[in-house]
Amino acid sequence: MPTKSHNNPINQWAEDDRPREKMLLKGKNALSNAELIAILIGSGNTEESAVQLAQRMLDTANNNLIEFSKLSIEELSRFKGMGKAKAVSVIAALELGKRRIAEKVVQQSKITCSRDVYDLLLPDLSDLYYEQFFVLLLDRANKVIRKINISQGGVAGTVADPKKIFKLALDHNASSMILAHNHPSNNLKPSDNDIR
Repeated sequence: MPTKSHNNPINQWAEDDRPREKMLLKGKNALSNAELIAILIGSGNTEESAVQLAQRMLDTANNNLIEFSKLSIEELSRFKGMGKAKAVSVIAALELGKRRIAEKVVQQSKITCSRDVYDLLLPDLSDLYYEQFFVLLLDRANKVIRKINISQGGVAGTVADPKKIFKLALDHNASSMILAHNHPSNNLKPSDNDIR
């Protein structure tokens, strides 16, 4: 059987080199991100294998899965060999991964440090190009009663109504609350409006 080469499609690679077979033989941890994406897309194009196509797409996001997950169906579809159906499969897989993290965090919903808040809100606030504002309502033991999306705005701001926030806290008998929102610009410094 031929070994993997630059021009051979996956079905002509040695079994050990094919992503599906490699997963079956060596397990999921043995695969690179490009190989996992190649399994989702199934085939490449006339010039490159599915793995090479996947790696080229990852390269546009600096090989960063968080940045890669921000690509839209339209952006993924622009790559030769990627139609909308393949793009939808990739986006769906990334969304499942994000939801998996969210479910795992909800099971451990006692807030003991700022990292707990980060982990709880990351699935909701990552990959966004606009600002959102969340409130976490906590009981006396710092367990999350509810996570509520108060508002979503544009790229430069969102509105959070204090009356609405305090009413929700009172309605749910919250002992404390945590307010949080994202900056799509990744600027970690709070604005004057954030501080107010």
